[in-house]
Amino acid sequence: MRILAIAQGRSGSQRLPRKILMPIEGEPMMARVIERLRRAKKLTDVVVATTIDPDDNAVEELATQRGWNLYRGSHLDVLDRYYQAAKKFEADVVVRITCDCPLIDPGVVDKVVSHFIESQPGIDYASNFLEPRTYPRGLDTEVFHFSVLERCWKEGNDPSSREHVTPYIYRNPQIFKTAGVWNETNHADLRWTVDTPEDMELVRRIYGHFKHDRFTWQEALELIRQHPDWSELNRAIEQKKV
Repeated sequence: MRILAIAQGRSGSQRLPRKILMPIEGEPMMARVIERLRRAKKLTDVVVATTIDPDDNAVEELATQRGWNLYRGSHLDVLDRYYQAAKKFEADVVVRITCDCPLIDPGVVDKVVSHFIESQPGIDYASNFLEPRTYPRGLDTEVFHFSVLERCWKEGNDPSSREHVTPYIYRNPQIFKTAGVWNETNHADLRWTVDTPEDMELVRRIYGHFKHDRFTWQEALELIRQHPDWSELNRAIEQKKV
């Protein structure tokens, strides 16, 4: 079984342009995401999925320099980008990650993938952010069969499905069987994704403490407990609605 993580990222972010190329302790944010992902033991491979927009030539250059798998596709139709990337790299199972989550944790990714695999047959989709969310935002991991992605690609024609890839799955429980993965303690109030300068400042403080990218999310959590004021940096930031 070929389990492929597809990490989407583009330069044209509205709130923080070129954020995935911004440095965090000397490395582009996208590199932090990909290198952490590559340590997940349940993944067969990792692919960067960016756009054909000329602004994303820099993403291709970085991927080429680092030897990463790359697919360039639609700017607006992210669902098509995912489908074409998964098809090109022959995925049986797709793991959806975004390149603005530099604290993505390989252990959490493995936990969600393992839950998905162990729940077969019958489960179409598993994630760790189905309600009630318990993990910090920024550790989001979604896992689904390629056949499920293909059905979404064929049938999910509303704008939110094309832009956000998976809403067609969890909005249609009569079609797809989903499974949630939850943490024992609720940390849903923590925001570890990067959409704004405030988000970036928080992430840079965390990386600045560790000076590397091999720390776990539990170690980051303990650091936040030692510096509770850090979480105030981006507490007021609202997540964009799907």
